[in-house]
Amino acid sequence: MLKTAVAGLSRVANSLAIAANALGTLVVLALVVILNVDVIARGLFSAPLRGTYEMVQFSVVMIVFLQLADVVRVDRLTRSDGFLNLLHHRRPGLTANLRRIINAISAIFMALIAYVTFPEFLLMWETQDYFGVPGLFTLPWWPVKLVIACGTALACVIFLLKVVTAQDRPQLVRTPEHDEAAK
Repeated sequence: MLKTAVAGLSRVANSLAIAANALGTLVVLALVVILNVDVIARGLFSAPLRGTYEMVQFSVVMIVFLQLADVVRVDRLTRSDGFLNLLHHRRPGLTANLRRIINAISAIFMALIAYVTFPEFLLMWETQDYFGVPGLFTLPWWPVKLVIACGTALACVIFLLKVVTAQDRPQLVRTPEHDEAAK
């Protein structure tokens, strides 16, 4: 029963992470369009697109937190695990336990970020606070706060699933020129 629940939660969390990653990719594409329109408007019309600076700030934060959970899911989060890779050959059990501890600590940090950010989202939703230059271009803060809270909460769930299932087994990434079979 517990395995079924964990498997179901894992499927839901993985699907949400993939969907959030896809949404983050769409934000990247929108950012590319905005920057190209700004460059063309500056070059041809000597009139920059208003709010480009604000939209770039807004987008970069959203991209990071929309794609965070999927990066955790596929074990591509930047971290220094050289020591664990060396230790794995001599003490695989100890290495697996250390990875679980690291994942548990990571889950705690993600939960703390979500815990702190969600009330900020609620406040920004209520007050309709914004950033930008009034009268020129403004954007509301609440979407950024919501993405940060949801992205870190989902990353927390995925880290916890890695702790419970011990599925965190990152492989060394090898390029073909360093592959021993190619020699």
